[in-house]
Order: sequence, then structure tokens, then C-alpha cells
Amino acid sequence: MANLRDLGLSEYEDRAFRSLLDTGPTTAKELSRASDVPMGRIYDVLNSLETYNLVRSQTASRPKKYAPVEPDTALERLLEDKKRELDEKAEQYEEIVDELSDQLESAEPVEEPFWTAAVGPRETVDLLVERLAAADDLIVMVGSLPGQQLDLTRTTDRLVDELEQALQRGVEVYMLLPPSFIDAGPEDVGQAYQRRLQQYDNYHYRTSEEVTSTFELIDDMEVCIEVPHPLGGSTFAVIDLKDSDFADEIYEEFEPRWERARTIAGE
Repeated sequence: MANLRDLGLSEYEDRAFRSLLDTGPTTAKELSRASDVPMGRIYDVLNSLETYNLVRSQTASRPKKYAPVEPDTALERLLEDKKRELDEKAEQYEEIVDELSDQLESAEPVEEPFWTAAVGPRETVDLLVERLAAADDLIVMVGSLPGQQLDLTRTTDRLVDELEQALQRGVEVYMLLPPSFIDAGPEDVGQAYQRRLQQYDNYHYRTSEEVTSTFELIDDMEVCIEVPHPLGGSTFAVIDLKDSDFADEIYEEFEPRWERARTIAGE
């Protein structure tokens, strides 16, 4: 059951405010008796409630009397205080993340080859999005037939969001697709890519008949290889291979195909 302590009040403050709603304007002594808040604590409790702007005091009367604000007003003020507190916490956490990001990025990258894999629709997209987010300079996306790719209809927003963020931080993005992708792929997928990404000068999009596989090359350091399901359909797994020599080989094969590819209007 919810109570005012969920919004930041102490147990004594909760009891005192509820009792004030029942009694109406009253003295500290009477409120102590009605709320079971010890007399030695009641003034501290009332001062705290005044700080929250939940209680008004009548200083002209002797002894001083206290009255509660309306319940809706009290809840709104407590909610605003809690929101402000959470915003401040969020800012603190963001500062911590920024500082830790600088510390962790200063570490030297692992030079020896390393690979990992993800299996399943959600896991493959999560891995791909994670690796795109790590790109500093270059992303090359090569896709074969739509049936061999990730379920683009469901994952387009996530991929486009990540690509747009990469473009905004200055990463060069090259996308190479077969002409059949434009005809066979979902119309809203192609529109999403073009509408949101083509406005960036560092986004490049071409088509080629020479596209026979699906992979992503990131920063000349790693390659994400999409493995089609053996029974057909969307991508079954993604293998992420961090190997600069292998990445160089992939780029050497990609570069001449890119040069021979057809430029899309607006690229």
C-alpha cells in the first residue's frame, strides 16, 4: 500500500500530516497527541513539513497553530520535489558515466584476434547495435538479399538510430546493397534509411550486383558477419571478429566493388 514515505517523507512526517488533515488547524501539543509523534520530535517534524510547503503556520495565535495544505497540492509538491531529485541524480550519473568513459577509452585496444557470437533475433541485433555504437571512424554495411538479412522491418528503427548517432559524431558510413533489395525489401525500410541518413554528407549509399554476402566492417578493426538460417529466412547468428588483418582483407575486396557500384540519386 502506497504512503507518503514513498514520496520522501519520514514516518513521523507522514503521521503528522495525515493527522492534520483529520484535525484541521491545531497546536503542536494537540498534534503530538493525535499523531502519536513524541512531543520532543513534533516541532522538528512540523518545521520539516513547512520546508516541504505542506503545512502553514499561524504565528499570530498563541500557542502557534498549524494547518495542512490541500491533499492534491501536497502530493503535487512532493512529486515535483521527487522529480527534481531524480533529475539531479540523473545528471550526477551522467557525469560519472562521462568520466568513466574517458578513463575506459584510454585503455589500449586488444591487438590479438578475438571473436564472439550472438544467436537469435534479439541477440544478433543487440550485438550489431553495440558494435555500431563503438565505431569511431568507419562503418561499412554490405547486405545481400533481404531474406538473408536481419528482420529489417522490426530492427530498422534501432539500426537507423545507431547509424544516425554515428554520423553525428563524424563516422563515415558506407552502405552497399544489391539493386534487388530496393525492389524486394519493405518500402518503409528503404524510406527510413534514406529519409533520415541521406541528409548527412558522410553517409554514402550505392547498389551493386556483386553483393553476395552480408557483413559490417567497423573501423578497419573488426567485421560482423551475418550468418543466414540454414532453412532460409532472416539472420540466424552474427559473428563479431576483431582482427585487423582480416578487416583489411575485407576492405580490399570491398573497395573496388564500391567503385564499380551504382550511385543512388542524392548520394
